Amino acid sequence: MVIEQQRRRIEDAVTEMVNEMDKSHLRKMQTDMHYCAAKCCEDRGASIDTVQNCVERCSAPLTRAQSYVQHELGEFQGRLQRCVMQCNDDVKVKMPPSPSESEIAKYTTQFERCAVSCVDKHVGLIPSLMKTIREVLAKGPNKIPEV
Repeated sequence: MVIEQQRRRIEDAVTEMVNEMDKSHLRKMQTDMHYCAAKCCEDRGASIDTVQNCVERCSAPLTRAQSYVQHELGEFQGRLQRCVMQCNDDVKVKMPPSPSESEIAKYTTQFERCAVSCVDKHVGLIPSLMKTIREVLAKGPNKIPEV
């Protein structure tokens, strides 16, 4: 139950972050992409390839920004997973070969406390992560690192 609550807590925090990033940066880029692509299609004299290449150029900045955000979220999730795995490893090392029910309960509680601590720490890192992502996106599509 505790682990499920923590999973939901981190999921909600990340979802809120992604929604904020979408509203503050990505949606405008998406709007720009669609206007640009529409202009590509207005050229009735252009070949299919020319229009397709133009549309691809229009979508590149948004694709790059989305890839960057996804990469940063993946890195964040990986750090959280490593933290929880460390909790699991620490408890496994302490547990005797044939633990009693009370020992299992004790070590489960230790693991849960450690996992909650990981979630607390990583939820606390979200504002800093958002600030970094926002700063990178604010520099414009050409300044977003390739990932």
